Amino acid sequence: MRETHTVLNVGTWLERSLANGPGERFALWLQGCPLRCPGCFNPEYLPLEPRHLIPVEEMAGRILAVHGIEGVTYTGGEPTLQAGGLALLSERLRRAGLTVVCYSGYTLEQLQARDDPWIKGLLTYVDILIDGPYVREKAANLLWRGSTNQRVHFLTPTYRHLAGEVDRRPAEVEFAIGHETLTTTGTWPPGFLERLKEVLER
Repeated sequence: MRETHTVLNVGTWLERSLANGPGERFALWLQGCPLRCPGCFNPEYLPLEPRHLIPVEEMAGRILAVHGIEGVTYTGGEPTLQAGGLALLSERLRRAGLTVVCYSGYTLEQLQARDDPWIKGLLTYVDILIDGPYVREKAANLLWRGSTNQRVHFLTPTYRHLAGEVDRRPAEVEFAIGHETLTTTGTWPPGFLERLKEVLER
């Protein structure tokens, strides 16, 4: 059964990010999502089609080659569509001492109710689960979340000391400027992209 989950369909990745969970993290966007939340932050990762097909062991090697990071964050797309591959990847990364943050458009209760051993297995390796769909009408300036319905679950003791900060700290946005590319990540405060576009057009 493990063999069917040894390849991940990846949208893209960012080797070092400070806006996708605590500390410096490797951010991994998974390709494909059945949800169609109006105003989705990452519409390019919605199509349920092959993008970058990367074996789990190769992805683990790429992540572990980045020295000094605290952990990995799975976002997307909908990471739990690839729960099998991510469970295997997380097992490998946790053995190496990295922490795991995972986003999902489904609630923790919905995930726990599924009769899917891979989802249950993935959740055993997740330190922080950020759950719930993005709801444009509830958009807010919140740490790691785009709307007020989304919740931060500390599934292990590792980051529970941050529980008091989650509702006090604002959203974080990150820009990574390369030779020919500009990568943006984080959760945008309401109106941020519109204001940024106005500034860039001046």
